[in-house]
Amino acid sequence: MPASVPRQRDTPPAESGQGRLPAPHAAVPPQPGGGTASSATPATTPQALTLLVIQDDPAGGLTVPEILDADGHRIRIRTARNLTEATRLLTHDVHCILLDLSLPGSGGGDNELTTLHQVLRMAPRHAVLVLTAEADAERAAEAVRVGAQDFLFRSELDGRLLSRAIRYAVERKRADIAQYKLAESRLRAQENARLERGLLPHPLLEGSDLRFAARYHAGRSRALLGGDFYDTVRTPDGTVHAMIGDVCGHGPDEAALGVELRIAWRALTLAGLCGDDLLATLQEVLEVERPCEEIFATLCTVDISPDGRRAGLCLAGHPAPLISRPGRPARLLPYEDSGPALGLLPRARWPRRQVDLGGTWSLMLYTDGLIEGRIGAGRERLGQDGMIEMINRHLDAGLRGERLLEAAVSEARRLNGGELTDDVAVVLLDRLDRATG
Repeated sequence: MPASVPRQRDTPPAESGQGRLPAPHAAVPPQPGGGTASSATPATTPQALTLLVIQDDPAGGLTVPEILDADGHRIRIRTARNLTEATRLLTHDVHCILLDLSLPGSGGGDNELTTLHQVLRMAPRHAVLVLTAEADAERAAEAVRVGAQDFLFRSELDGRLLSRAIRYAVERKRADIAQYKLAESRLRAQENARLERGLLPHPLLEGSDLRFAARYHAGRSRALLGGDFYDTVRTPDGTVHAMIGDVCGHGPDEAALGVELRIAWRALTLAGLCGDDLLATLQEVLEVERPCEEIFATLCTVDISPDGRRAGLCLAGHPAPLISRPGRPARLLPYEDSGPALGLLPRARWPRRQVDLGGTWSLMLYTDGLIEGRIGAGRERLGQDGMIEMINRHLDAGLRGERLLEAAVSEARRLNGGELTDDVAVVLLDRLDRATG
């Protein structure tokens, strides 16, 4: 005999049950959309299902036989007469919502499916079933098209059908959410790839005898990218220009700003700007593009003469490059005349210092993520002195190019006892004097 399901928070579990059955209706897949996030998230662990019924029934509730899930437990029922009550009853253990389309405001005229839209916004992660009269089949199908998982007719409603529909709707909603997350993950990967192409460019060194190597490692957890950036180009007069920079912070906004600064640097360099004029213009770009006034960027630029024996060096709050020559230990280039980081001081100046490189040399530009890692469990950091000692050891072992950079970053991570917390970018330029080599 049918039993009336009263309005109550929960009904006690039963001991008997039914087997799994196929879905009662073929449904049109809903489109994942926006909406206000619900504080309630449907439970995902195996347990008795809970159904929230939203209907305005003066008789006191839906009249259906006992509703059992696939494991033989009675499905718990909660009923709400309006959306205000539904919001209060929509807790984390609710799995599915059954909305009666006869509820005032649920359809007809200018309010077609208004209540359903409100429910979908209120509970974007919950499965939703709609209940309607058989004469309203077209409106029921429209409800599925806008986001409900399935529809039921009052004339067909029984415990077996409703139980099957609830289980189908819950599993389908989980599948929809999983598919949406997968699509979102793919879009994020595509965006990261676009940013990566901006942050990690191909050097323009055609016609130069310099060898180029680079290594990039994002410090942010599970991130592919950070705020570090670099570039290298050769201008028509034969000068090779190299740059490395670091936007403070580690989020996508900082990564995007790094891309903008790198592209601006390449364009300005190819247009003939160098030294102080170039950095002053980059500061203007940063001031316009940064999301807030607290954001700044450090920068190191070198311009290497066509014969490869001299370079101009500009530092904007950035660590000085490391130079190594045959038969001599690696050391830092002079950095006494460095200027402030970009974005800190208006109308700042950045002196360009002339440096003699020699015939055969190796020049390493790096960001501070390489030197700020800790040494073991203590508070001491690797620092520039530790980095110099580390690089000299690897050079003595015969490491060069990509192998040298890979060994340096790997050792910094090992000394830190795990992943480095800051982004790391390292660029290496080598020149072999063919007259003497």
